[in-house]
Amino acid sequence: MDRPGETTHFGFQDVPLGDKQTLVNSVFHSVASRYDLMNDLMSAGLHRVWKDIMVNTLNPPRSDRPYALLDVAGGTGDIALRALPRLVPEVGIVEGGIGEGGISGGGVFVCDTNQSMLEIGRARALDRGILNGVEWLGADAERLPFPERSFDLYTIAFGLRNVTGIEAALAEARRVLKPGGHILCLEFTPQVAPLLQPLYDLYSFHIVPLLGGIVTGDRDAYTYLVESIRGFPRQGELADLMVAAGLELVRYRNLTGGIAALHSAWRL
Repeated sequence: MDRPGETTHFGFQDVPLGDKQTLVNSVFHSVASRYDLMNDLMSAGLHRVWKDIMVNTLNPPRSDRPYALLDVAGGTGDIALRALPRLVPEVGIVEGGIGEGGISGGGVFVCDTNQSMLEIGRARALDRGILNGVEWLGADAERLPFPERSFDLYTIAFGLRNVTGIEAALAEARRVLKPGGHILCLEFTPQVAPLLQPLYDLYSFHIVPLLGGIVTGDRDAYTYLVESIRGFPRQGELADLMVAAGLELVRYRNLTGGIAALHSAWRL
């Protein structure tokens, strides 16, 4: 991934291509312990509604066999723990794993590059008595450690804007999905309803960093968050990138005036 001389965006900064993942990891390591609290404060709890919509949209057909879901950038387990009861017949007895031939069994495989976030997710699962059905893996969205055609479902919530190469991450998503597999991407968007834009800009650039500094002690992390949203592709542009990656039946749904959007696509 490190190609000398090439740069990419980190918020509003240009940084060497090979440095972005380290910088992103540093941001999320800094705020991991207060990440979910900060999400609640920033969105007035709306992120929970959006995630519920995402998991409801997965809606796999009822079946006696368990489904395998890959949740990328899902360290704290918000999507994984919501989705698990829908994917396996009985959460407590599913045995799955990664073997030479790919994924065996079903359940959720959570990938994140940030170990601090994964530790929070593991602890949350244990607190809920969930011992089986979820695997927690340190892995990069652009270099997933799975064979082709391993998963029925793929989710990424508020993580795609943090990867170094969106195109590479989408290509990897398609690669690991089975034919007929479904991908959902939930993400903040830079394009909101025109009437909301002035208030949204004021809140984003002034209130969110201030809240971040008070709650997590790291104002810069939330300045990056706001800037990363502004640099992310608009809804139609992201849909075009999905098509270019070989995904089909691409659709998106704006949430709360376009503050967030849910993109859906399939590998056929």
